[in-house]
Amino acid sequence: MTTTVSATHRRHSMLIALLALAVVVMIAGAGCVSRESQAQAPVPDRVDPAELSDLVLRVGDQKGGTEALLSASGRLDDLPYRVEFSTFTSGPPQIEALNAGQIDVAVTGNTPPVFGAAAGARASVVSAYANNGEGDQILVPADSDVQSVADLVGRKVLVAKGTSAHGHLLLQLRKAAVDPEDVELVYLQPAEAGSAFSRGDADAWAIWDPYTAITQTTSDARTLTTAAGTTNGFGFGVASDEALADPRRQTAIADLLVRIAEAGKWAAEDPTGWADYYGEAVGISPEAAELSQGRSSRVPVALADTIASEQELADVFTEDGQINAVDVNALVDERFDDDLAPVVGPLP
Repeated sequence: MTTTVSATHRRHSMLIALLALAVVVMIAGAGCVSRESQAQAPVPDRVDPAELSDLVLRVGDQKGGTEALLSASGRLDDLPYRVEFSTFTSGPPQIEALNAGQIDVAVTGNTPPVFGAAAGARASVVSAYANNGEGDQILVPADSDVQSVADLVGRKVLVAKGTSAHGHLLLQLRKAAVDPEDVELVYLQPAEAGSAFSRGDADAWAIWDPYTAITQTTSDARTLTTAAGTTNGFGFGVASDEALADPRRQTAIADLLVRIAEAGKWAAEDPTGWADYYGEAVGISPEAAELSQGRSSRVPVALADTIASEQELADVFTEDGQINAVDVNALVDERFDDDLAPVVGPLP
């Protein structure tokens, strides 16, 4: 019988996040660890799934993410192990928790793994997902005189540091030939940023779904631009190097990644059913659920097809002085490619 540990453990999520924040300081102080040496670590043998009945796989989640998708698609049925979900506000705290050994695996956007690798996080990219980036947007008040990204010079822009929205914002500024130093970036997590934006405390907000959709369906905020055509729109499964070195956890992660990929395909094939479930699961309106899930899918794609684009993204952050150089090839661990091959498809 499948057993998931979710509600009981959600109260631990804040503690995990606080512990993870402390890890950031240690990571920064330690400098960049050698991803090359980690990538060359031997891959342990898998174990028989029958040996996993007492294993609890610790999975990081974000609002309306992995747990809801797996539950809606029935992919949490008949697990040979148990799952403990912990909810985080965005991708960077998930990477921090992976580095701290607080969780084993999580799915996040395209930017957090790169920022984490630049800081020496002990975590590897193990799977990939695609969408067109329409849900990542820069919003402005309806009556704002900001009409283009170039108009953000001298303005206050809200964004969560190290997230896909941060990456999107930096790429839009570069595209518009705007120096990030000429924009006042205010780093806030989505809940705090949403409140500040609604109060009129900022000129713009770089954000992702479902927060984009929630704002668009509850206010007259205007879209300045979307990430479509500017960022690669990828999401990534990321696992802690500690978990990957453990034969039992590695075996469970392989199984879970296949289930996540299958769930992503199911959602793409039944967007209405997924949106209905999603809205109820995360407590947002049907309108916001339909809007967000109609454009922010999690379709599984081959990890190899994402590396070149992700390296280009990482290089932009390095050139802009945001992070140390990152070798995406060294960040990627392809040990689960054969497991995922029957499920993944070509880039959309």
